[in-house]
Amino acid sequence: MLKAIPATLMRGGTSKGLYFDARDLPADKATRDRVLLGAMGSPDVRQIDGVGGAHPLTSKVALISKSTREDADVDYLFLQVMVDKAVVSDAQNCGNILAGVGPWAIEHGFIAAAAETTPVRIHMVNTGSIARAHVQTPGGTVEYEGDARIDGVPGSAGAIPLDFLDVAGATCGALLPTGAVIDGIDGIQVTCIDNGMPVVILRASDFGLSGAESPQELESNTALKERLEKIRLAISPKMNLGDVGQKTVPKMTLVSPPISGGALSTRSFIPHRVHEAIGVLGAVSVATACTLPGSVAAQCAHIQAKTPGAYRLDIEHPTGFFTVELDTEETRDGISVKRSALLRTARKLMQGEIYISSSLWSGA
Repeated sequence: MLKAIPATLMRGGTSKGLYFDARDLPADKATRDRVLLGAMGSPDVRQIDGVGGAHPLTSKVALISKSTREDADVDYLFLQVMVDKAVVSDAQNCGNILAGVGPWAIEHGFIAAAAETTPVRIHMVNTGSIARAHVQTPGGTVEYEGDARIDGVPGSAGAIPLDFLDVAGATCGALLPTGAVIDGIDGIQVTCIDNGMPVVILRASDFGLSGAESPQELESNTALKERLEKIRLAISPKMNLGDVGQKTVPKMTLVSPPISGGALSTRSFIPHRVHEAIGVLGAVSVATACTLPGSVAAQCAHIQAKTPGAYRLDIEHPTGFFTVELDTEETRDGISVKRSALLRTARKLMQGEIYISSSLWSGA
């Protein structure tokens, strides 16, 4: 027999996934994960028996509930469903899927729509931090259409500005998890940073690369991927992440001088596939590293603050660029990030029920 579960399929930023009311899924984590693997069709490289899109960017889940915190409207737990493994990970946030949380919460009665724009304060459960989404709600209804464009998504849609209020060190415990701007691993200089997403930043030139390679070229470079994974596994304990062999963090980002007039160029491993663009919070972390004197990113970047501590940085990626706004201030220990902001869009694709085998829910 099949079991039906209410669900919404949405594009959030440059990702796509299923959005659920947390109450509609099993409370037991092991059972919940079995259900989500079945819904996505994992483990299978094609995800042919589920709604996953055979790529990490299209095999994602948002669980949404009324917030347990007074300073937030909703709780949002992000889950990455592995494509080729029977693994569901809550080790990271996802800023792209985050873009759909505000619209979903309004449409499902978790928060009342305001006049033209409704601010939704979202508790990102994975890291305990807060984001604020500004959702267009003319006439009290979510407006998905508009003229905002983001690279990596065709066409245009309604703008959803996102403010990240307290994400520095959210996963690793500090903006610079190792306590240093530069670390040496396997003969390579790296900068480890966590401003919403743990990222290891490396110079593309140190691997004999220009930084302009396509994701397909990089994915076919087996020696490169093996060396990056070796570095990732070695540096992660120093980032307070422990053994990350089965985790999707930290991300590994190769940087080089800008190609198209931005701040710098990036190629991101997430961590074993190459991103066609760059993740939302990954871009925020890379942009923040650009402002750190001496960091690997700063050595490659071309940036200038509009005013002291105020930055608007275009982070280049394979399909365009990602604009990040940062407000920082200098401290005795380096910098303190006061605000990180960026623009995303989202679209509701389908709403109804996802069907799974009843045995996955019962554990039979």
